[in-house]
Amino acid sequence: MENEQKAIRTTYFSIVGNTCLAIIKGIAGLLGNSYALIADAIESTTDIFASLLVLLGIKYANLPADKNHPYGHGKIEPLVTFFVVGFLIVSATVIAYQSILHIQTPHKIPEPWTLLVLGLIILWKEISYRIVIKKSIETRSSSLRADAWHHRSDAITSITAFIGISIALIFGKGYETADDWAALFASAFILYNSYLIFRPALGEIMDEHLYDDLIDDIRRISLSVDGILGTEKCFIRKAGMKYHVDLHAIVNGKRSVKEGHDLAHKLKDTLRNQIPSLGQVLIHIEPGK
Repeated sequence: MENEQKAIRTTYFSIVGNTCLAIIKGIAGLLGNSYALIADAIESTTDIFASLLVLLGIKYANLPADKNHPYGHGKIEPLVTFFVVGFLIVSATVIAYQSILHIQTPHKIPEPWTLLVLGLIILWKEISYRIVIKKSIETRSSSLRADAWHHRSDAITSITAFIGISIALIFGKGYETADDWAALFASAFILYNSYLIFRPALGEIMDEHLYDDLIDDIRRISLSVDGILGTEKCFIRKAGMKYHVDLHAIVNGKRSVKEGHDLAHKLKDTLRNQIPSLGQVLIHIEPGK
């Protein structure tokens, strides 16, 4: 349960951070005449709801297995990731639409102090990304990884806003829309980032083969178990933060059924003890020479 609690705490961190930043960006954008900052605030607002979804998904994914879900509830994580991607696409579409409207409408140049606000936001979002991505790797949570990329995309959209406002301030009259073009570029980046988040989650829900390193560890540990002569097929599927394994193990063909059964349990216990991230482990005994 340690990984689960770590993921939940990390999600709370994201929710609090995104809420504070959405308020700061919105106020700074309105007072500083910067639509790029307002666009950033819109994205941070969707990030709040996305992080709430991630939180609910992680909690549901960690419910114990039951009669209707013998492999647990972990598959909810990639489904939550799909919803998170949906939030990103909606926010990118809104930002792009509003950016185009602002480009066509004359408005004031953003205030110089908005650059200071953006600089602090960029720094905070990059720090947040590094914290959350580290936790997603430690916990093997796909939805937490999606949440981390929210922070990274937010940092990059803030960078584009910083560049746009800088151009508007440096070149003055006639370049007021640089800020809006920056927001439009940011929306395109958000859409691209949505695909990068979506693709691994799709692979997870389709049980795509992505775990060669883990298979190598399983084969190596299996050979350390006395009585296991080798391994054949090894299939892995990920559900939430757990990896479910189907493994064919080779034993002496002259052993009794009882001995083969006991070896299978011994191998299963060894694997789960040495690789805590494993969930269900199904061992099929193959007769060797």
